[in-house]
Amino acid sequence: MEKLKIAITHGDTNGIGYEIILKTFADPEMLELCCPIVYGSPKIASYHRKTLNLSTNFNTVSSPQDAIDGALNLIHVTADEVKVELGQPSAEAGAAAYAALERAVKDWQAGLVDVIVTAPINKHTIQNDAFHFPGHTEYIQDRVGHDNQEALMIMLNERMRVALVTTHLPMAQVAAAITEEKVLNHLRLFNSSLRRDFGMSNPRIAVLALNPHAGEDGLLGSEEQTAIIPAIAQAEAEGMTVYGPFAADGFFGIHAYEHYDGVLAMYHDQGLAPFKMLAMEDGVNFTAGLDVVRTSPDHGTGYDIAGQGVANENSFRQAIYVAIDVLRNRKAWDEAHANPLEKLYIDKRDRSERG
Repeated sequence: MEKLKIAITHGDTNGIGYEIILKTFADPEMLELCCPIVYGSPKIASYHRKTLNLSTNFNTVSSPQDAIDGALNLIHVTADEVKVELGQPSAEAGAAAYAALERAVKDWQAGLVDVIVTAPINKHTIQNDAFHFPGHTEYIQDRVGHDNQEALMIMLNERMRVALVTTHLPMAQVAAAITEEKVLNHLRLFNSSLRRDFGMSNPRIAVLALNPHAGEDGLLGSEEQTAIIPAIAQAEAEGMTVYGPFAADGFFGIHAYEHYDGVLAMYHDQGLAPFKMLAMEDGVNFTAGLDVVRTSPDHGTGYDIAGQGVANENSFRQAIYVAIDVLRNRKAWDEAHANPLEKLYIDKRDRSERG
């Protein structure tokens, strides 16, 4: 069976992107699992490899069609000369990160790669005329989404899956963004992803409140009554198994997340602060809701440790595992639901009345 082609963007070239990539594929078993294709620069990769005293070899190719099975492949997508300043944000590093992301997405759209795994970027230095988004998720939704598809950010590991109603949004704007329609739509996206992407037949979803103590019946905020509770009621009417809203502090404090397949948080830090406390070394960021399967490690550029050789590659490795698993789950789901049987209608009348 042909191995899946994994498009890997090198991320910010002054951070730990190359370190976690090179460390991950120093393991021969990873090359048996997939065909990795890094979108980056041979010179920058060699610089990091030498600085970090790593022995991982890579093969330079011009396109995914030329990728060699059993090797770490690299496609040159950056400017010929990019200065590496370890641990320092720079416009050059941002441009290099964007060039890799743009080419990887285009190659996925052309059907040349199967999934995309992104190394961390600096959300400020990557900004340009073509990239005016707060992060990977929003950029990929803009480039790949169609028919009003909306991306859903899910952070996950073996212990927890957390999805967000609002992602990279200033706190001053969060409350106004929590509407019944938005919460319900994210519940639909989350439920669909848990079923199709993770193979769950009837996922249990916990919904967090926005306000302290779940609003105390309107005393500490009204969003629970006006948006969250009505959205939960409608989700239940649509056949979803949804509970809440739960006050976030008590919910995580008593480990209630262990009883649910997914947790829907209202804003970024509400969900990600407890998640990263539990999953900093194996957490994965998964972009659900779109046709493309895209994952990334759950950490940032790691400027403070760049070039020191101490970055932990496990989160990046898990991102590759999740991307492969999700794609396979989707294919299995789609095949199983491609030709559903027609519904059978049974005459429930008393047969004694029939002639």
